[in-house]
Amino acid sequence: MSNPSWPNLRTAARKPWLLACSAVLLVAALGCAQAPTDSGTPLARAAPESVGMSSARFERISTAFEQEVAAKRLPGATVMLARKGKLVYARAFGQRDPKAPDPMQLDSVFRIYSMTKPFATVGAMMLVEDGVLQLGDPVSKWLPAFTDVKVSTPAGDVVPARAMTVQDLLRHTAGLPYGELTQNAAVKDALTKAGLYKPGVIDFDVRDLTPDQEVERLAKIPLLHQPGTTWEYSLATDVLGRVIEAASHQRLGDFLRMRLFAPLKMNDTAFQLLPGQRARLAEPFDRDPVSGAPIRLIDVSQAPANDSGGAGCVSTAADYLRFEQMMLNGGELDGVRVLSRSTIKWMTSDHLGPRIPLAANPGGGVLGASGYTFGLGFAVRPADGLVIVPGSAGDYNWGGYAGTGFWIDPKEQLVAVFMVQQLGALRLHHRTLIRQLVYQAIAD
Repeated sequence: MSNPSWPNLRTAARKPWLLACSAVLLVAALGCAQAPTDSGTPLARAAPESVGMSSARFERISTAFEQEVAAKRLPGATVMLARKGKLVYARAFGQRDPKAPDPMQLDSVFRIYSMTKPFATVGAMMLVEDGVLQLGDPVSKWLPAFTDVKVSTPAGDVVPARAMTVQDLLRHTAGLPYGELTQNAAVKDALTKAGLYKPGVIDFDVRDLTPDQEVERLAKIPLLHQPGTTWEYSLATDVLGRVIEAASHQRLGDFLRMRLFAPLKMNDTAFQLLPGQRARLAEPFDRDPVSGAPIRLIDVSQAPANDSGGAGCVSTAADYLRFEQMMLNGGELDGVRVLSRSTIKWMTSDHLGPRIPLAANPGGGVLGASGYTFGLGFAVRPADGLVIVPGSAGDYNWGGYAGTGFWIDPKEQLVAVFMVQQLGALRLHHRTLIRQLVYQAIAD
C-alpha cells in the first residue's frame, strides 16, 4: 500500500507549495482545537518540558498543519505524541468530512488500512507465546490449501514452490502478491479473475470474500518468488489472519478484541464501525488535490465477509497511541501484559539480513526507498543515518494506504501517530513533515 518510512518526495514536490496562512490561535503544549475527551487522553498528560520537549517548538506542528488545511492540501488530521509515557501533544486539525461542517475531533475514527498489520502480527506472536504457533510452521499446517503451491519463474514457467512459513507471512517473504503492486501480468490477471484485485473499482479490499474463498482462490495463483528468498509487500498479512483463525478457532476480530483491544482499552478499534461511530468517521476529499484522481476508500459501515488482517480496521489516534505505548513498554501497559519484552525485541529486530533482497519492482519499492529493513510486521531502522527522515537506530513504524502513519522510537522513548484520510503523493510529504517537526521539538 503506502510506504510508511517515507521515501523521496519528488512526486509530491513537482508543484510549488501554495500554502495559505491561517489566522488561527496557536496553542502551546497540549492545546487542542477541541475540548479533550476520554478518547482524546489515552495516556497521562504532562508538560512537554518535563519530558524534554519544547512547547514553543510544538507550535511549528500546529502552524504547518493549519496551513496545509487552509491550502486545501489536507481535509483534516489528528496528531498525538507521547514521550517517556506521557501525552505531550494532541491536536485535531481541519474538517472531519470536507463535505460537512463539523471539525475534526481527537476521537475521530479513521480507516487505518495497513496499520491493521501490526495488530495481526501481535496476535500471531501471542499464539507463539501460547505455544500454539511456531514461526517455522508451514502455512499448509494451518491452511491445507497451501500444500501444493506453485511459483512463477522469470521465464514464465510454473514450478513447485518450497513451503512458505509463518515467518514468511510475518516478514513479507512468502512470495505472495498484491495485485495493485505486482508487475507480473499473468499473476495480476489471475488475481483479478479471483476477485483479489479490483482495478478501477477499489484498491486493497478483499473483504467481500469469505475466509475460505480468500484462501482457496489465493492458493491457486502462482507465487511471485520462492518463499523465503525475496521481500515483496503482499497479501501475506491477510493470510496470517486466516492462520490466526485456524490456530485460535476464533474469528480474527473476536480474537484481537479479546486478547488485544479490550485489555488495552482500545474501545474504538474494530473491523467495522461500532455503534455510534458513524458520525465520527473521517472522510477524504473526493479527488486527490495534486493529481485530480478520484479517491475511493473502503466501506466500513457493514460487517465484512472476512476480517482483513492486512487492511481492515478502523481506529482512533488515542487507541493507536495506547497500542504503540504498549510496544514501547516492552509489551505492557497500565499493568496489563500483552507480550513479553523478549518477544517485542524479536519482532522489532532485522529479519531480512544480507541474504534476502527486496524485489526490484513496486512491491519491493514500498520498503526499498525508505532505507529501512523489516522485522516481524514492522519496518525497522538499521542506523541513525541513511534515512531521509529523522529518527534513531531501532525505531520502527508502518503506515496505511489512506495516509495514516505511526512510529515508535525506543531510544528517544517516543511514540507518535498521524491520522488522516488522504491518498496520493501528498501522503509522503505529510508523513515526512510530521516526523521532522516532532524531532525538532526534542529539547533535552
